[in-house]
Amino acid sequence: MCELSLDMRYLRCAPLLPAPWRSPRPRGSAIGPTARKSVPYEKTLQEEGSGSRGPSRPPPRTAEVVVVGGGSLGCQTTYHLAKQGVSSVVLLERDRLTSGTTWHTAGLLWQLRPSDVEVELLAHTRDVVSRELPAETGLHTGWVQNGGLFIASNKQRLDEYKRLMSLGKVYGVESYVLTPSETKDLYPLMNIKDLYGTLYVPKDGTMDPAGTCSTLARAAAARGATVIIENCPVTGIQVRADDFGVRRVYAVETAHGTIQTPCVVNCAGVWASVLGRLAGVHVPLVGMHHAYVVTERIEGIQNMPNVRDHDASVYLRLQGDALSVGGYESNPIFWEEVSEKFAFGLFDLDWDVFMKHIEGAINRVPVLEKTGIKSTVCGPESFTADHKPLMGEAPEVRGFFLGCGFNSAGMMLGGGCGRELAHWIIHGRPEKDMYGYDIRRFHHSLTNNNRWIRERSHESYAKNYSVVFPHDEPLAGRNVRKDPLHEELLRQGCVFQERHGWERPGWFSPRGTAPVLDYDYYGAYGRERHRDYTYNRLLGDEYTFDFPPHHDVIKTECLTCRNALALFDMSYFGKFYLVGPEATKAANWLFTADVSKAPGSTVYTCMLNQRGGVESDLTVSRISPGAPASPLAPAFEGDGYYLAIGGAVAQHNWSHITAVLQDMKLQCKLLDCSEELGMMSIQGPLSRVVLQEVLDTDLSNEAFPFSTHKLVTAAGCTVRAMRLSFVGELGWELHVPRADCVKVYQAVMQAGARHGIANAGYRAIDSLSIEKGYRHWHADLRPDDTPLEAGLAFTCKLKSNIPFLGREAVEAQKAKGIFRRLVCFTTEEKVPMFGLEAVWRNGEVVGFIRRADFGFAIDKTIAYGYIRDPAGGPVSLDFVRSGSYELERMGVPYPAQAHTRSPFDPDNQRVKGIY
Repeated sequence: MCELSLDMRYLRCAPLLPAPWRSPRPRGSAIGPTARKSVPYEKTLQEEGSGSRGPSRPPPRTAEVVVVGGGSLGCQTTYHLAKQGVSSVVLLERDRLTSGTTWHTAGLLWQLRPSDVEVELLAHTRDVVSRELPAETGLHTGWVQNGGLFIASNKQRLDEYKRLMSLGKVYGVESYVLTPSETKDLYPLMNIKDLYGTLYVPKDGTMDPAGTCSTLARAAAARGATVIIENCPVTGIQVRADDFGVRRVYAVETAHGTIQTPCVVNCAGVWASVLGRLAGVHVPLVGMHHAYVVTERIEGIQNMPNVRDHDASVYLRLQGDALSVGGYESNPIFWEEVSEKFAFGLFDLDWDVFMKHIEGAINRVPVLEKTGIKSTVCGPESFTADHKPLMGEAPEVRGFFLGCGFNSAGMMLGGGCGRELAHWIIHGRPEKDMYGYDIRRFHHSLTNNNRWIRERSHESYAKNYSVVFPHDEPLAGRNVRKDPLHEELLRQGCVFQERHGWERPGWFSPRGTAPVLDYDYYGAYGRERHRDYTYNRLLGDEYTFDFPPHHDVIKTECLTCRNALALFDMSYFGKFYLVGPEATKAANWLFTADVSKAPGSTVYTCMLNQRGGVESDLTVSRISPGAPASPLAPAFEGDGYYLAIGGAVAQHNWSHITAVLQDMKLQCKLLDCSEELGMMSIQGPLSRVVLQEVLDTDLSNEAFPFSTHKLVTAAGCTVRAMRLSFVGELGWELHVPRADCVKVYQAVMQAGARHGIANAGYRAIDSLSIEKGYRHWHADLRPDDTPLEAGLAFTCKLKSNIPFLGREAVEAQKAKGIFRRLVCFTTEEKVPMFGLEAVWRNGEVVGFIRRADFGFAIDKTIAYGYIRDPAGGPVSLDFVRSGSYELERMGVPYPAQAHTRSPFDPDNQRVKGIY
């Protein structure tokens, strides 16, 4: 009598409790991070596993793509590969389809997330299961559209939901903010005494995992190019180096034969790390117990929407005439030793861990207190450091793709991610901006750092239902990478942010030091929580969608830069050298701008993909070889270029450049000196006066023009000085050997003391740069944006005949017209915005805000977003100017002015030193 949305044969029903929820419950072992051994099924079910049967069919000798893992992602990826025309796809499953983690998943689908890309991915999954598969196969996938209800117990939570509602309007997702009484009318069994409001999305629903995956498999096989083999475990992956030493996938070994293939897709779920090790690939995820219980029949619950009570960290899924109850606790049980023979298996439910969810569920739906438990489901799930999936080609091995680590969201994200992963495999890039899921978002030093993976995965799990605030930072996995100025700045009140493992300056507190302490697991597993933790308190103070309490501190840093000068520690930047006999050939192809100038020049440029999307923006400086070699000037033959790249995306850039060099088989090298060099940026109208006292070179416009660099001496140390600005002021960057950074920093601060110099952090950079109209990659500039759409046509050498990657796509777009354009908006009303606000033009939604901040020099909120013409026409500058605009923030529209030039210093006088 187990009514679960999974294959009935594989459910082990828990014994009925002798009394309702409040009754005595089974006692588990002591709470802690270590899991108990899995509870096996009855022998008759175990005999159906791979240990007692051969493969469902013999493996073929060759395949274009081999997908490993027959869960949601494996089936979705296989289906979309077949649909996109791949002629030979093999799906290998070591046991039966869905036997790992998919079979016991709850199958919920919520349409709204705080990300435009995720909203699109979820929409495709919904389309696949509710329309596409039934139309193709005539089979029902188990889709039930009963709606979704998000519970808010406080204003901040409801504000978050209102942000989701505004974004949903851009995509046509129907949603409503309900009052407590309206919520009671919709869900009569709900307790509303502690409700602040709710968000109702009527077209949310649930999927049946087994039904969906079997239908996907049938639809893929029907296309004639797909082979699905069950009971066929992978035992090895052959990797071979090509003539240039590049490691590539060659074959997949199974217990029943070897399949030669250039491409393997790791969709092995919680077993993905094991599969990765067979190819020498690090897969940074951990296995944890994740549980829900199914109630007995509840009168009046039929047709009710699914519920997410984030503040109670619990969800209630409609299960016919009962409910499934689950959630995310602060003390999840780690699955320490992942069993390779675990199939259709469950763990004993640890009631001491799970009771938090029972209490939250009873509070929200009181009738549950008198309702019995029909069954318990506690199975393994894989979780990652940022609670986002791992996708894309692994940096270590070409042809080894990841589609794993879905954090219990593999069903709802499966359709969208399966389509993107298929496109990635076929074309080398996904269609959408998948950087947030790309394995290359993690630096290679982190993907095999077990402490970092474990701590961050725990915190992401524990905070899964927390409000997503704009300025939150992790407490786990900190102090992994420190730049040479870390201790110096810490003593001066620096409040650090974490990016790519680096500790980078966020802002400077006037109230003293705020060190980041070792992770305390929020007091779980018997650990003592930190008391009087200043850093954590400062983060908590900023848990708001209003202007944060440190708004005036950021203002002071910004205006000091605008009126005097500020020093920014940017040492976390990626610092690469591209050198060798064919370095110029590589640079011409990689970079949109003409960088093949004389040594001493520095150029701002983009790198594109084949579709013309922006993979990076960076500065490239032509250099001469060093004699002797040093981190500032390596020795090389041929030509050399120095690349400075935002540190948070350094691995992405390294991997992109490396892949291009490998594919073109060019005779050049990419060298990483990110750890060996520090980087300070001194910006402001008085920067020349101060630096002239420190540097042994003439800093006049004639002697040191903008966009040039040279090796100079500062405080007795050789440094590379570059005249550049990322904040729109007169200024220089100093690239300094690590051992000399503190000495040079102190010399600059001493010289600047009488001129009012101040430290400033990245919160100030965010404000200053948006005020000047400078782009931030992966905010208002992404792989699905082109330079023409982003207002960066000036970076493209279209007037020359030099080919570059993506040029054909850019030229085609230029000829056809620009149908979406990045536009700057300001509002007269001083209201905080953070992105995701809907953009209205003449009463119609035309886009949403990608990036927003407050500009202190112009004293206005500034927001950037891409807009379209609802009629489908090109978006010209006249179209931009002719509209009447509003920005919808949390359901409230604010009049806005559109700008076709930067609202601050549009003539670029300040960077030229003209004040």
